[in-house]
Amino acid sequence: MPGFEYHRETETVQPSADTPPASEPVSPVSGSHEGVYYNPRLDPKNFLEGPLSHNPATRLRQMLARPGIVVAPGICDGISARCALEAGFDCMYQSGAATTASRLGMPDVAIATLNDFVQSAQMVCSLDPTVPVIADADTGFGGPAMVARTVTQYVRAGVAGFHIEDQVQTKRCGHLMGKQVVSREEFLQRIRAAVIARDSIPGGSDFVIIGRTDSAQVLGMEEAVTRLKLAADAGADVCFIEGVKTAELLKDTVAALAPKPVLVNVISGGLTPSFTCQEAEALGAKIIIFSLVSCVAAVHGIREAMRSLKKTGTDFSSARGMDPKAFFEVMGLNDVISLDARAGGTAFEVV
Repeated sequence: MPGFEYHRETETVQPSADTPPASEPVSPVSGSHEGVYYNPRLDPKNFLEGPLSHNPATRLRQMLARPGIVVAPGICDGISARCALEAGFDCMYQSGAATTASRLGMPDVAIATLNDFVQSAQMVCSLDPTVPVIADADTGFGGPAMVARTVTQYVRAGVAGFHIEDQVQTKRCGHLMGKQVVSREEFLQRIRAAVIARDSIPGGSDFVIIGRTDSAQVLGMEEAVTRLKLAADAGADVCFIEGVKTAELLKDTVAALAPKPVLVNVISGGLTPSFTCQEAEALGAKIIIFSLVSCVAAVHGIREAMRSLKKTGTDFSSARGMDPKAFFEVMGLNDVISLDARAGGTAFEVV
């Protein structure tokens, strides 16, 4: 692969003799612990100006480089994604827990596979290809080669960025107890593999790599911050400590990891306080995700509807006046009708 040097953040970038042009793939030197990964094409200053891109990964980088917190509600399926878009959100989060629940009806304990995640992402990202989707990638589903394959599969699906964590392969939801994490070195191998894969995509990719650590509850906050500093040096674009338990800890984490942007994950009843978007932004977080906002709401709503049907023998009250056409309109019916008419079709003149 073409070479690309690490450098200290205080030093001038010194490309090696065979460094390719910015449009060519670049490869970080895996195994280097002294240097800091740097790809000038991906420098945040390159994304400060200009209109928002139609490419979702580029758009996400623009959102990260510019003022304001990125709010990404967790979606679990096509219905929840459509509702998020209808509500006006400009970024979405494909939660691993929500994907496992919606696709498999199973808990978030390393049951869903790469194929489950990619297939879900392909559908979600197709609904509005300009809206960035950040997707959970768990542990990368294997060793470095599998992590690299995960990156390429996610990029092809249209995902704007993913987070990859340091739990063992038999992982669990970050807000459950009993987590185990791999060594620092194995975590960094995952980050390096993701960076190499991203930078090897022909033509260059703006795919955002988020390093996540679950070590705070296992080894303490100091170790968690250290791991994320190393992940940032290895090329992670964003840092994510799962289970930050107080506002003060979040503020300290942001300061310790600056200038890297920090993601905070809010789950009602989880380890992290239920920060509002405004509170998280005031504490310095750059991305806030609400992982289970859609699937928990779905459980409550569907439970209520099923109990009502069982009790009354009808779904009239739970429908709340929404007829089939109104439901399909939320799912994009009007866009389908418009496309058919513009193409000269008459199939949907009457619906």
